[in-house]
Amino acid sequence: MQRYFLPVEQFHGDTNTVTIEGDDAHHLGRVMRAEVGDEVICSNGVDREVLVRITQLDKGIVTADIVEELAMDAEASVSVWIAQSLPKGDKMELIIQKGTEIGATRFLPFLSERTIVQYDAKKEAKRTERWQKIAKEAAEQAHRNRVPQIEAVYTWKQLLQRAKEADVAWICYEKEDGQQLKPAIQAALAAGQLGPGKQVVIAVGPEGGFTEQEIKQAEEAGFRSVSLGNRILRTETAAMVGLTCLFYETGEMGG
Repeated sequence: MQRYFLPVEQFHGDTNTVTIEGDDAHHLGRVMRAEVGDEVICSNGVDREVLVRITQLDKGIVTADIVEELAMDAEASVSVWIAQSLPKGDKMELIIQKGTEIGATRFLPFLSERTIVQYDAKKEAKRTERWQKIAKEAAEQAHRNRVPQIEAVYTWKQLLQRAKEADVAWICYEKEDGQQLKPAIQAALAAGQLGPGKQVVIAVGPEGGFTEQEIKQAEEAGFRSVSLGNRILRTETAAMVGLTCLFYETGEMGG
Protein backbone atom coordinates (compact mmCIF):
# COMPACT_ATOMS: atom_id res chain seq x y z
CA MET A 1 0.00 0.00 0.00
CA GLN A 2 1.30 3.46 -0.90
CA ARG A 3 2.63 5.56 1.98
CA TYR A 4 3.14 9.33 2.27
CA PHE A 5 4.86 11.52 4.83
CA LEU A 6 2.92 14.73 5.41
CA PRO A 7 3.57 17.86 7.48
CA VAL A 8 1.82 17.78 10.85
CA GLU A 9 -0.51 20.63 9.84
CA GLN A 10 -2.02 18.49 7.05
CA PHE A 11 -3.56 16.23 9.70
CA HIS A 12 -6.87 17.79 10.78
CA GLY A 13 -7.58 16.31 14.19
CA ASP A 14 -10.82 18.22 14.60
CA THR A 15 -12.38 16.65 11.48
CA ASN A 16 -10.42 13.38 11.21
CA THR A 17 -9.30 14.20 7.69
CA VAL A 18 -5.97 14.75 5.98
CA THR A 19 -5.00 16.74 2.90
CA ILE A 20 -2.29 15.57 0.54
CA GLU A 21 -0.73 18.37 -1.49
CA GLY A 22 2.05 19.21 -3.93
CA ASP A 23 4.29 16.45 -5.29
CA ASP A 24 2.56 13.82 -3.16
CA ALA A 25 -0.85 14.72 -4.57
CA HIS A 26 0.56 14.69 -8.10
CA HIS A 27 2.14 11.27 -7.52
CA LEU A 28 -1.06 9.88 -6.04
CA GLY A 29 -3.36 11.23 -8.75
CA ARG A 30 -1.23 11.15 -11.90
CA VAL A 31 1.28 8.37 -11.26
CA MET A 32 -0.67 5.97 -9.06
CA ARG A 33 -3.96 6.79 -10.81
CA ALA A 34 -5.77 6.83 -7.48
CA GLU A 35 -9.54 7.16 -7.32
CA VAL A 36 -12.11 8.12 -4.71
CA GLY A 37 -12.44 5.23 -2.31
CA ASP A 38 -8.83 4.10 -2.57
CA GLU A 39 -6.87 3.75 0.66
CA VAL A 40 -3.31 4.88 1.45
CA ILE A 41 -1.20 5.32 4.57
CA CYS A 42 -0.23 8.80 5.80
CA SER A 43 2.32 9.59 8.50
CA ASN A 44 3.45 12.84 10.10
CA GLY A 45 6.84 11.23 10.68
CA VAL A 46 6.70 12.01 14.40
CA ASP A 47 3.97 10.33 16.38
CA ARG A 48 1.02 9.53 14.15
CA GLU A 49 0.38 7.14 11.27
CA VAL A 50 -3.08 6.49 9.82
CA LEU A 51 -4.92 4.57 7.14
CA VAL A 52 -7.01 6.97 5.08
CA ARG A 53 -9.68 6.66 2.38
CA ILE A 54 -9.71 9.20 -0.45
CA THR A 55 -12.87 11.29 -0.63
CA GLN A 56 -11.92 13.95 -3.16
CA LEU A 57 -9.28 14.55 -5.83
CA ASP A 58 -8.80 18.10 -7.05
CA LYS A 59 -5.94 19.73 -8.92
CA GLY A 60 -2.96 19.56 -6.62
CA ILE A 61 -4.97 18.52 -3.54
CA VAL A 62 -6.27 15.15 -2.35
CA THR A 63 -8.65 14.97 0.63
CA ALA A 64 -9.08 11.77 2.64
CA ASP A 65 -10.89 10.55 5.75
CA ILE A 66 -9.00 8.76 8.51
CA VAL A 67 -10.14 5.15 8.71
CA GLU A 68 -7.78 3.71 11.32
CA GLU A 69 -4.89 4.71 13.58
CA LEU A 70 -1.83 2.54 12.92
CA ALA A 71 1.03 1.48 15.18
CA MET A 72 4.42 3.08 14.52
CA ASP A 73 6.57 -0.01 14.95
CA ALA A 74 8.77 -0.16 11.84
CA GLU A 75 11.77 1.71 13.26
CA ALA A 76 14.89 0.09 14.67
CA SER A 77 15.35 0.26 18.42
CA VAL A 78 18.94 1.50 17.93
CA SER A 79 19.41 4.87 16.24
CA VAL A 80 22.24 4.67 13.70
CA TRP A 81 23.88 7.76 12.21
CA ILE A 82 25.84 7.32 9.00
CA ALA A 83 28.72 9.80 8.86
CA GLN A 84 29.87 9.80 5.24
CA SER A 85 32.78 11.72 3.76
CA LEU A 86 31.43 13.29 0.56
CA PRO A 87 31.97 10.85 -2.32
CA LYS A 88 32.26 11.60 -6.04
CA GLY A 89 29.33 11.90 -8.43
CA ASP A 90 25.91 10.77 -7.25
CA LYS A 91 27.18 8.14 -4.79
CA MET A 92 25.83 10.09 -1.82
CA GLU A 93 22.33 9.74 -3.26
CA LEU A 94 22.76 5.96 -3.39
CA ILE A 95 24.11 5.88 0.17
CA ILE A 96 21.13 7.88 1.44
CA GLN A 97 18.60 5.86 -0.52
CA LYS A 98 19.85 2.41 0.49
CA GLY A 99 20.84 3.48 3.99
CA THR A 100 17.30 4.76 4.53
CA GLU A 101 15.79 1.51 3.26
CA ILE A 102 17.95 -0.49 5.68
CA GLY A 103 17.07 1.74 8.63
CA ALA A 104 19.59 4.57 9.23
CA THR A 105 18.22 7.37 11.41
CA ARG A 106 20.31 10.27 10.11
CA PHE A 107 23.13 11.08 7.73
CA LEU A 108 26.10 13.31 8.57
CA PRO A 109 27.99 14.30 5.38
CA PHE A 110 31.47 15.63 6.08
CA LEU A 111 34.72 16.77 4.53
CA SER A 112 37.97 14.91 5.23
CA GLU A 113 41.53 15.24 4.01
CA ARG A 114 41.10 12.97 0.98
CA THR A 115 37.64 14.18 -0.02
CA ILE A 116 37.77 14.74 -3.78
CA VAL A 117 34.51 16.63 -4.17
CA GLN A 118 34.87 20.39 -4.51
CA TYR A 119 32.57 21.64 -1.77
CA ASP A 120 30.48 24.68 -2.68
CA ALA A 121 28.66 26.22 0.30
CA LYS A 122 26.37 28.19 -2.03
CA LYS A 123 24.96 24.95 -3.45
CA GLU A 124 24.67 23.21 -0.09
CA ALA A 125 21.02 24.09 0.63
CA LYS A 126 19.84 22.87 -2.77
CA ARG A 127 21.86 19.68 -2.54
CA THR A 128 20.69 18.95 1.00
CA GLU A 129 17.09 19.53 -0.09
CA ARG A 130 17.52 16.95 -2.85
CA TRP A 131 19.09 14.46 -0.45
CA GLN A 132 16.21 14.96 1.99
CA LYS A 133 13.72 14.28 -0.80
CA ILE A 134 15.54 11.06 -1.67
CA ALA A 135 15.39 10.01 1.99
CA LYS A 136 11.65 10.75 2.11
CA GLU A 137 10.91 8.71 -1.01
CA ALA A 138 13.07 5.82 0.21
CA ALA A 139 11.39 5.88 3.63
CA GLU A 140 7.97 5.75 1.97
CA GLN A 141 9.03 2.85 -0.25
CA ALA A 142 10.46 0.94 2.71
CA HIS A 143 7.39 1.67 4.88
CA ARG A 144 9.45 3.47 7.51
CA ASN A 145 7.64 5.39 10.25
CA ARG A 146 10.07 8.30 10.09
CA VAL A 147 12.21 10.04 7.50
CA PRO A 148 15.94 10.14 8.31
CA GLN A 149 17.42 13.60 8.83
CA ILE A 150 20.08 14.81 6.40
CA GLU A 151 22.32 17.21 8.27
CA ALA A 152 24.40 20.04 6.82
CA VAL A 153 27.93 19.19 5.68
CA TYR A 154 30.41 19.09 8.58
CA THR A 155 34.10 19.87 8.65
CA TRP A 156 36.26 17.10 10.09
CA LYS A 157 36.59 18.86 13.45
CA GLN A 158 32.84 19.52 13.59
CA LEU A 159 32.11 15.86 12.93
CA LEU A 160 34.38 14.71 15.75
CA GLN A 161 32.55 17.04 18.11
CA ARG A 162 29.08 15.99 16.89
CA ALA A 163 29.87 12.29 17.29
CA LYS A 164 30.46 12.79 21.02
CA GLU A 165 26.67 13.00 21.40
CA ALA A 166 26.33 9.32 20.44
CA ASP A 167 26.67 6.37 22.81
CA VAL A 168 29.05 4.52 20.48
CA ALA A 169 31.14 5.79 17.54
CA TRP A 170 32.94 3.53 15.07
CA ILE A 171 35.19 4.59 12.22
CA CYS A 172 35.77 2.17 9.36
CA TYR A 173 39.46 1.80 8.58
CA GLU A 174 40.67 -0.62 5.91
CA LYS A 175 44.15 -0.86 7.46
CA GLU A 176 42.81 -1.79 10.87
CA ASP A 177 44.34 -5.16 11.82
CA GLY A 178 42.76 -5.22 15.24
CA GLN A 179 39.08 -5.43 16.01
CA GLN A 180 36.51 -6.44 13.40
CA LEU A 181 33.05 -4.84 13.46
CA LYS A 182 31.18 -7.97 14.59
CA PRO A 183 33.10 -8.49 17.86
CA ALA A 184 33.01 -4.73 18.41
CA ILE A 185 29.21 -4.84 18.25
CA GLN A 186 29.06 -7.87 20.53
CA ALA A 187 31.34 -6.16 23.06
CA ALA A 188 29.17 -3.01 23.00
CA LEU A 189 26.06 -5.14 23.56
CA ALA A 190 27.67 -6.93 26.49
CA ALA A 191 28.69 -3.58 28.00
CA GLY A 192 25.16 -2.18 27.69
CA GLN A 193 26.24 0.47 25.19
CA LEU A 194 23.86 -0.86 22.54
CA GLY A 195 20.15 -1.40 22.94
CA PRO A 196 16.81 0.40 22.71
CA GLY A 197 17.25 4.16 22.61
CA LYS A 198 21.02 4.07 22.09
CA GLN A 199 22.68 6.16 19.39
CA VAL A 200 25.50 4.85 17.19
CA VAL A 201 27.74 6.59 14.65
CA ILE A 202 29.37 4.69 11.79
CA ALA A 203 31.92 6.88 9.98
CA VAL A 204 33.05 6.05 6.45
CA GLY A 205 35.88 7.74 4.57
CA PRO A 206 36.05 8.95 0.95
CA GLU A 207 37.37 6.99 -2.05
CA GLY A 208 40.95 7.34 -0.79
CA GLY A 209 40.09 6.40 2.78
CA PHE A 210 41.13 8.11 6.00
CA THR A 211 44.67 9.22 6.75
CA GLU A 212 46.51 7.80 9.73
CA GLN A 213 46.36 11.25 11.33
CA GLU A 214 42.58 11.35 10.98
CA ILE A 215 42.26 7.91 12.58
CA LYS A 216 44.41 9.08 15.47
CA GLN A 217 42.31 12.24 15.89
CA ALA A 218 39.08 10.22 15.72
CA GLU A 219 40.27 7.77 18.38
CA GLU A 220 41.28 10.66 20.62
CA ALA A 221 37.74 12.03 20.18
CA GLY A 222 36.16 8.73 21.27
CA PHE A 223 35.83 6.77 18.02
CA ARG A 224 36.88 3.14 17.85
CA SER A 225 38.42 2.02 14.56
CA VAL A 226 37.01 -1.21 13.12
CA SER A 227 37.46 -3.32 10.03
CA LEU A 228 34.65 -4.56 7.79
CA GLY A 229 36.64 -7.63 6.71
CA ASN A 230 39.57 -8.63 4.56
CA ARG A 231 38.23 -7.05 1.36
CA ILE A 232 38.45 -3.39 0.44
CA LEU A 233 34.94 -1.99 0.01
CA ARG A 234 33.90 0.99 -2.07
CA THR A 235 32.89 4.01 -0.01
CA GLU A 236 29.25 3.65 -1.11
CA THR A 237 29.26 -0.02 -0.01
CA ALA A 238 30.92 0.31 3.39
CA ALA A 239 28.10 2.15 5.16
CA MET A 240 25.50 -0.36 3.97
CA VAL A 241 27.61 -3.31 5.09
CA GLY A 242 28.26 -1.76 8.51
CA LEU A 243 24.61 -0.83 8.98
CA THR A 244 23.38 -4.29 7.99
CA CYS A 245 25.90 -6.01 10.25
CA LEU A 246 24.85 -3.84 13.20
CA PHE A 247 21.14 -4.52 12.69
CA TYR A 248 21.72 -8.25 12.28
CA GLU A 249 23.73 -8.48 15.50
CA THR A 250 21.16 -6.45 17.45
CA GLY A 251 18.25 -8.59 16.24
CA GLU A 252 16.66 -5.95 13.99
CA MET A 253 16.62 -8.33 11.01
CA GLY A 254 14.72 -11.12 12.69
CA GLY A 255 17.73 -12.68 14.42
